[in-house]
Amino acid sequence: MRKNEGPTGDLDPRALILEAYRIEGIVAADCRSIFFDWALGVSPGRDMAADAAALLRHYEAEAPDHPMTAVLREGAETPPPRRRGARRR
Repeated sequence: MRKNEGPTGDLDPRALILEAYRIEGIVAADCRSIFFDWALGVSPGRDMAADAAALLRHYEAEAPDHPMTAVLREGAETPPPRRRGARRR
């Protein structure tokens, strides 16, 4: 089910990030929750930090002070988690 047919459609097919930028008065906590939902929907094998960086490049110029811009910046700068320890059997 693809909802976003715009220029960020491949990165945000459910339009979660797009809609966050349209919500008047949205706060950082809501943006983090939306980002988490977006992250859970990222296809396996995709580079989530790279996708967040691409979304940031798209939205940052028009909305530099939007709370989602700050959340995307954090997501783009955060390295992926590393697996620790040996595999359990």
